[in-house]
Amino acid sequence: MISVDDAETNKKFADQEQADFPMLSDPAKTVAQAYGVLGPAPTDPARRQNARRWTFYIGPDGKILYIEKAVSTNTAGEDLAKKLEELKVKKK
Repeated sequence: MISVDDAETNKKFADQEQADFPMLSDPAKTVAQAYGVLGPAPTDPARRQNARRWTFYIGPDGKILYIEKAVSTNTAGEDLAKKLEELKVKKK
């Protein structure tokens, strides 16, 4: 998971959600920019530009297999498992 939040904020989130996966903090938004997920700049300068919640399915060869742009936070886990099965991605 990549977040444009700082490491401390991500740590608090991971602890709260009992996340057992790595998270990349990208407060400079370098990675988010490279993946094209930054939303439009806000009209209010006090607000910050956020990253869209997209899921990138990346194969073992490093190529992007699919980009899910309509991520539902309610069904993300099930949707992820279904898409991985559909893409024939196997766990190691």
